[in-house]
Amino acid sequence: MNWKIIVLALVLLRAVWDFVLNRVQYRSANNPTPENLKDVYDEKTYENWKRYSADKCRMNAVSTGAVLVVTVLLLVFNVHAAVAGLFGANVYVQMLVVVIFQALVDALCSAAFNYYDSFVIEQKYGFNKSTKKTFVMDQLRGLLINALLSAVLMALLALLYRGMGDWVVLLFTGAVFLITLVISFLAPYLMRVGNKFVPLEEGELRTKLQKLLTDHGYQVKEIQVMDASRRTTKLNAAFTGFGKTKTVILYDNLLNAMDTDEICAVFAHELGHGLNKDVPKLQGMNLLNLLVMAVVVWLCVRIPGLHEAFGFSEVNYGFAYILLGAGLGIVQPLTSLVMNAYSRYAEYRADHQAVKEGYGEALCTALKVLAKENFAHLAPANLLVKLEYSHPPIGDRIAAIEKAISGK
Repeated sequence: MNWKIIVLALVLLRAVWDFVLNRVQYRSANNPTPENLKDVYDEKTYENWKRYSADKCRMNAVSTGAVLVVTVLLLVFNVHAAVAGLFGANVYVQMLVVVIFQALVDALCSAAFNYYDSFVIEQKYGFNKSTKKTFVMDQLRGLLINALLSAVLMALLALLYRGMGDWVVLLFTGAVFLITLVISFLAPYLMRVGNKFVPLEEGELRTKLQKLLTDHGYQVKEIQVMDASRRTTKLNAAFTGFGKTKTVILYDNLLNAMDTDEICAVFAHELGHGLNKDVPKLQGMNLLNLLVMAVVVWLCVRIPGLHEAFGFSEVNYGFAYILLGAGLGIVQPLTSLVMNAYSRYAEYRADHQAVKEGYGEALCTALKVLAKENFAHLAPANLLVKLEYSHPPIGDRIAAIEKAISGK
């Protein structure tokens, strides 16, 4: 069996998938705006958004093509094996070399397009607030985290598989799931790397937010404001962490763009996620996703021919990580279909919580502010929503909120 042709075909299929979705996104920019969103953009801003969307789609197409070319060249000419061969025959050293080499390739590719995205497109439309120094630090931090996590995961895989054989599927799934939980637990602390946080000052907003919490016997460790405005003008808010470490994070941009009730509405929505335990439920679904991933990993380390086809003399666990990416590129759109469907349902339910708290109308206006400030697509294609969106289109959310307010 020609494993090289099969892997290259998987890489090409994923690229074609991305090209198709990008094309659908590009064409959907001309979809008519829903009636309940006509007041989000004026005519000039809407035309500006169309240009922004087109620029983004063109960049995505070029980046997908460039990454495809680089990936195919590396695989066709067995570059990973050649690089690994320079550092001896130790299994773990060879694994580490391949992982670091691929992390560097990924970082160089992404840095080039991230730079263009931030300092050309985002800056052109007034969204970028990041300095070049901050950008470089973010890219280096991302490279370090990517290389470290990849190396830890694949070293764990090598140890488990060499020690336990085929049991690696269940053990690796459990280990990766545990790592994701630990990362979620540490999220409030990890986010402090490269970002500054200050407690939300005393006043009407803090009082209303705390009342929302105490009314439901809900406790969080902190309500903090993040200095997101150093990088972007876009808005966001979220819960992070678990149990007593759970933290409410508000972008400073959010405080500047919305009034008190609108921010409370966004907060009530996030509270709805907490009350309905959406994060643990999605984590449970992610466990099934990880099991699928572990099966693909198992195939990648159980078939020596996969590695020999690309110049290795035996299984290389670092290269298995690359093969995993090729396999998941085909599998993940299917698993994401289910998880995104649940996520959209959870968003509607969290919106309903804001209505129950008396912030339904404020949430409608807040969603419009979010759409305008984040330059959101107001009328995405239904196919794109079902395949890619973890959140429902804003027009659909507002229609559902208005229906809940009227009690119909």
